[in-house]
Amino acid sequence: MPRDDQPTGLELDSRRYLASYVLFNQAVADHLGMHPTDVQCLNLLSIEPGPCTTGRIAELTGLTSGSATRLVDRLEKAGYVTRQRDEQDRRRVLVEPVPAALQRLGEFWDSLAEDWQAMFDGYTEQEMALLSRHMRRTTELAKRQIEHLRALPPR
Repeated sequence: MPRDDQPTGLELDSRRYLASYVLFNQAVADHLGMHPTDVQCLNLLSIEPGPCTTGRIAELTGLTSGSATRLVDRLEKAGYVTRQRDEQDRRRVLVEPVPAALQRLGEFWDSLAEDWQAMFDGYTEQEMALLSRHMRRTTELAKRQIEHLRALPPR
C-alpha cells in the first residue's frame, strides 16, 4: 500500500475501537459459553419495554428471520428466554428474558463495570454528550448498513 493511502488518525482509531469491541464481546461470550450475537441479543432484549416477537428480534439484531429463530432457540435452551403465546393474538409468540438469568448476567456485567465507569468519569458533560450523539448516530448508520448488506446478492 503506498504511504499516502495508509489510514491515519481517526480512521485508525475507529478501526481499532471497532475491533476491540468485537474482540471484547467475543471474550465475554466465550466466558459465558455463549455465541457473541446471543450476548448482544440479550443486551437488546433487556432494554426493550416488554416481550418481543422473533420478528422484532430480527429487526433489533439485523438477522434474517431464520437466524433470529435459531438464536432464540439457543437462548431458550440455555435458559435465558422463554416463549409464550401472546394473550391478545394467539398466533403470535412472544420471547421474554428469564429474570433470574438476566440477574446473573447483570451481576457478571457489574463485575466489569468499575473500570468502565472510571473511564466515563474522566469525561466532561460536553464530552459525554458528544459520545452519546456519536453512539446514536453510529447505531443508526449500522442499521442502514445492515439493510444495505442484506439487499446485496450473496458473494
